[in-house]
Amino acid sequence: MPDEGILLVVSGFSGAGKGTITKAICSRYDNYALSISATTRKPRVGEVEGEHYFFRSKEEFEEMIRNDALIEYACYEGNYYGTPKDYVMKKLSEGCDVILEIEVQGAQKVHEKFPDTPMVFVTAPTAEILAGRLRGRGTENEEQIRGRLRRATEEAEFMGDYDYILINDTVDETVESLHDIFRVEHMKVKRNSRFMDEMKRGLGHLS
Repeated sequence: MPDEGILLVVSGFSGAGKGTITKAICSRYDNYALSISATTRKPRVGEVEGEHYFFRSKEEFEEMIRNDALIEYACYEGNYYGTPKDYVMKKLSEGCDVILEIEVQGAQKVHEKFPDTPMVFVTAPTAEILAGRLRGRGTENEEQIRGRLRRATEEAEFMGDYDYILINDTVDETVESLHDIFRVEHMKVKRNSRFMDEMKRGLGHLS
């Protein structure tokens, strides 16, 4: 049986690069998996069931809520989004470390259910760089960018609730920093009870 994996929450400002980082670490290392959300919205062109989302009807999603089958969920613009518990637990039992990339509000709900879940907040090095990255994407007008910056101002109030701050200067360095966080988490005493028990038994046989 493999050692159980770790569920880790990643949040961050829009434009900070959290999506790029989480995808990059999964490409670079074999032991990581991104959590897949369930949603009631219709699939977009190119989206694949079980790869991009688990697509469910409103009735199916609400049944998942009633059955406590979601780690967290929220409703955005008339559609439900949530994290299926079974998928995450299956990956963890297989020994995979699961990354849950999620907004601040969802992260709080996860922390309430699973207080031991390490939480990482991704940010650009400065507010000016963050704004520059948002503008550099070229996907939104100035009013929309300012809206994202106002939201970032609100999210910044929650940075202190996280266990780690990742300052994303370069993607390669930040991916390695996230990898190091996982390594540190795996070394914590609370995650090594099996090893400690085996060591005690072994010493008992030798003494």
